[in-house]
Amino acid sequence: MCRRRRLRIVAVSRATMALCSTRQVCAVTDVPGASHSTAGTLYVVATPIGNLDDMSARALKVLSDVALIAAEDTRHSIRLLQHFGINTPLAACHEHNEREEGSRFLTRLLAGDNVALISDAGTPLISDPGYHLVRQARAAGVAVVPVPGACALIAALSAAGLPSDRFIFEGFLPAKAVGRRARLGQVKEEPRTLIFYEAPHRILECLQDMEEVFGAERPALLARELTKTFETLKGLPLGELRAFVEADSNQQRGECVVLVAGWTAPEDEQAVSAEVMRVLDLLLAEMPLKRAAALAAEITGVRKNVLYQLALEKQKDK
Repeated sequence: MCRRRRLRIVAVSRATMALCSTRQVCAVTDVPGASHSTAGTLYVVATPIGNLDDMSARALKVLSDVALIAAEDTRHSIRLLQHFGINTPLAACHEHNEREEGSRFLTRLLAGDNVALISDAGTPLISDPGYHLVRQARAAGVAVVPVPGACALIAALSAAGLPSDRFIFEGFLPAKAVGRRARLGQVKEEPRTLIFYEAPHRILECLQDMEEVFGAERPALLARELTKTFETLKGLPLGELRAFVEADSNQQRGECVVLVAGWTAPEDEQAVSAEVMRVLDLLLAEMPLKRAAALAAEITGVRKNVLYQLALEKQKDK
C-alpha cells in the first residue's frame, strides 16, 4: 500500500473515532431530565421521639454517609449519634440562627456535599427548625429528600380513637392565656380533629382554657411521653381530662400532645354556628329581613325558614 493512501485511511479513522466520541457524549448529556448539577442533596431526616429502636435503617445510613449534619441542638444530637456509632460532623441549625446560618449549609450543598437536617426529636420542621434552610435549598435548585420516621402528632392521632380522615395541626398555642383563648376561639367550630402540642408546665392551664372554650363534654385525648417509659394516652371529655391532669402532678410532666374532637353541629336545627349568625347580621344591616334570610340560606346552607325565624327574633329584641 502506498504511503499516501495509508495516511488517508489513518486520517479517516481518526475523524470517525472523534465523531463517535462526540455522539457518545451527546447521547449521555442530552437525555431529557438528566442532571447537569454538581450540587449535593439536603436530606430531611426524622429521628426517634423517645424510643431509640424507632430509628430507621435508612436514616442511620444517610446520617453516616453525609458530609455534615445540621442539628437543632448539637449537644443533644451528639448523644444520639454516639449511641449508633456515627461520627459525621455536626453544626447548629436552630430557630435563633437558622436564617443567618442557612447560607453556610447552602454553600456546602452547592459545592457538592450532602447535608442532613435533624431536630432534637421527630420530624424536622414540624414545630421545629428547618423551614428556612429547606426553602433556601429548594430556591437554589438543590434536591431536598425526606427520610421519614417518627412524628409525635401522627403517633398520637393513630392511637387516639378520634376521626383521622380529616384533621388540623395547630402546633403550640400562645403561652399567655388571652392569646391562647383567642386562638382556641378561632377553631371552636372547626369540624376536623384538632391537634396541639403543649409544654408540660402549661398543660393544665391549656386544658382549663379548652374546657372553657370548647365545653366540658367535648371528647379529647392527652398523649404524653409517647414511646417512652411513662407513656400515657388518656381519652376523656375535656372536663374529666382536665380533672385527671389536675389530680396527678405526674401528668404535668414530659412532652404533651392534646387531641380534641372536631365541632359537631347540635341536632336542634334552631342552633346555628356563630359564623352563620355573623353572615345573617351583615345581611340584615343591608337589606329587608325576608331577603336577608333567603340570601343567608344560599350562602350558608342553613334552611331559610330557620334563618327567617332567627331574624324575626333579632328584630323583636331590638
